[in-house]
Amino acid sequence: MVDGPGLRERKKLRTRRALIEAALHLFEEKGYEETTVAEIAAAADISTRTFFSYFASKEDVVFFDGQARVDEIIDMIAHRRAGETVVELLLRVGELSMARTFAGTDHLMELTPVRTRLIMSVPVLQARGLRLLFDTQLRLAEALHRAYSEEIDLVEAAAVVGALAGAVKLATMACLNRGDPPEQIWETVRRAIEIAVRGLQSVGVGPADPGVLPSGRGRLDPAGELSR
Repeated sequence: MVDGPGLRERKKLRTRRALIEAALHLFEEKGYEETTVAEIAAAADISTRTFFSYFASKEDVVFFDGQARVDEIIDMIAHRRAGETVVELLLRVGELSMARTFAGTDHLMELTPVRTRLIMSVPVLQARGLRLLFDTQLRLAEALHRAYSEEIDLVEAAAVVGALAGAVKLATMACLNRGDPPEQIWETVRRAIEIAVRGLQSVGVGPADPGVLPSGRGRLDPAGELSR
């Protein structure tokens, strides 16, 4: 039996969550540039010094989960299942990423629209977001190429990652912009993945049935619905 996090770790997680919530709410209410680190710390009931033990800057609060997610995906790619095709692996990666987003394990899903609006409207965050997006996709492409070095070259790996990531991100943003609830976003993203997978067949790395989801979970029909 694996024990959960200890008291000290739980306290640190609660403080981190409080900082993220306080920062995003203040950014939304006062504006990103107008909000100071001292104000964020005060809203979370901690000292400014303690803030810097969790985040190096205000920017890092906005992009609080990016590095951990990328590392998890790269590890998944590096340890792919025996016989797993590129598309099957990427479908599994997509399912994991969306599950992390919508499972609500850190209870921060409700702040996603706020964070998205900030990244799209604040120049310094726009620049950081674009840089992270480019760097992340390049890292994923390199990891995918290493995992399937005898099947696809780096250019094909980059195209595959770009196609799937772009489909998911734009579909998600479109849903957020029109105010769709989480369950509707989930279904729309599944549809986006299905569309991207059909296009990836031209690379010659897809499964026999592009609608089949990994691990026997069923398939995506042409309308994007999951069937058994």
